[in-house]
Amino acid sequence: MSDIDDSGTTIGGTYYPMRGLTRAEVRYSYTGDLAGSGTLVYLIGYKADAAPVLGFERFEGTVAGREGTCVFRHVGTQDKGSVSAQIDVVPGMGTGGLENLRGEAELCIAGQSDDGYPLTLCFDVE
Repeated sequence: MSDIDDSGTTIGGTYYPMRGLTRAEVRYSYTGDLAGSGTLVYLIGYKADAAPVLGFERFEGTVAGREGTCVFRHVGTQDKGSVSAQIDVVPGMGTGGLENLRGEAELCIAGQSDDGYPLTLCFDVE
């Protein structure tokens, strides 16, 4: 983590800089036509308003019944109560039935949910 001003807040044992850079690793589970799991590594640039977020997620599972792995790129923003991101399939990073996967999705999360969040991937497999 890089803290520009050496000022921040600790919440639940985790330090959040007022301005700075940090890294987070998040695991996701997917159900439906997009089924499987992903590990996402985020880089977050904290600042006074919406913080820029960049991440890469390695997904393993099935998309519309095609099994394999692929990489999603997440580019967006986050603030205290929400996250929004454009998600794109990274070309050339797929394996198995997802080798030629192309696609994108919009992610908008507001608040906390124990039931998950909807994600619609618009895709094509050549």
